[in-house]
Amino acid sequence: MSAEVGQNRLLSLDVFRGMTIAGMVLVNNPGTWSAIYAPLKHADWHGATPTDYIFPFFLFIVGIAIPLALGKRVEQGGITRDVYLKIFRRFALIFLLGLFLAAFPFFDFSTLRIPGVLQRIAVCYLIASLIFIHTNWKQQTIVAIFLLFVYWALVSLIPVPGCETTTIDDKACNLAAYIDRLVFGENHIWRSAKVYDPEGILSTIPAISTTLSGVLTGIWLKTKRTDLEKVSAIFFFGIVLTALGWCWHLFFPMNKALWTSSYVVYMSGLALCFLGFCYWAIDIKGYKKWTKPFVIFGVNALALFVFSGLLGRILGVIKVTGAEGKEITLQRWIFENLFLPFASPINASLMYAISYIFLWLFLMWLLYRKRIFIKV
Repeated sequence: MSAEVGQNRLLSLDVFRGMTIAGMVLVNNPGTWSAIYAPLKHADWHGATPTDYIFPFFLFIVGIAIPLALGKRVEQGGITRDVYLKIFRRFALIFLLGLFLAAFPFFDFSTLRIPGVLQRIAVCYLIASLIFIHTNWKQQTIVAIFLLFVYWALVSLIPVPGCETTTIDDKACNLAAYIDRLVFGENHIWRSAKVYDPEGILSTIPAISTTLSGVLTGIWLKTKRTDLEKVSAIFFFGIVLTALGWCWHLFFPMNKALWTSSYVVYMSGLALCFLGFCYWAIDIKGYKKWTKPFVIFGVNALALFVFSGLLGRILGVIKVTGAEGKEITLQRWIFENLFLPFASPINASLMYAISYIFLWLFLMWLLYRKRIFIKV
């Protein structure tokens, strides 16, 4: 999707997208999972670290792009068959890419994880797009709020079979985890937990609200308001939502794995504030010299996510002989021989992740200079 307002490309959105996808690659590719700085880890359960900002920020950006990409088409030609085909085609391709990444490289379908990051992006894009083309901004706001309260009620009030108590404090005895186990089975959810999936079925409901918050922001950016009016409102609602999310956290804790309603409101507020800063600094004040690396990432965000994930898996599959004569993965060999000798494990792990980012910056730059933008 192109990020355009009127005839001018919204550079701040490309930068925001680029920073977000760079953060995603960074936290997904440490030198070793046993030595990571706390901000680069997800919260164990309740709460949020900077790593927990990344995925909701990306869904927020997906939402912004929906009115920017579909709005003019709907305004000029109405809701045609081509509009539906565009939406469903994009949904299917992103979802299938997610399944491919989950299956690669062994393609063992008996343990294939069905939910996933790209799968959630695909579903949220599909539903938010359909809501966008059939409703106005007031109705979209009502739907987003309604979904948050429905989800709160579902996970708070409905008892889970086989559990003495139903509580989101328990990773297994909450409704979202139960539905994932019931529908997919333990072999087809996140293998690190086996009892829940952080991109599961029920928790996708509030994730749709995250995407709709982006849709509403995109609609606002398309208005004929002045830049100052736009950025002022973005900051205002960003601060309000951040405060409301924090207050809701006291009753319904923020939890990325369950994508709780308080998490949605809080992260949407932070995303607005972050976008507001980028919009003010880049598109209003013109501070653009520092943005090129993030623009390079942002215009090929999906390609970066997929290809960096594939390479990470390949490095984890290829076996080489280690220093002790035992077989180790190529990724571990690179880490132990090129990074670990020069720093403590935790710093070497970070150096590896940063080097991985720079490798992909170079590769994405090659595409950028050839004006190759891979989209679905």
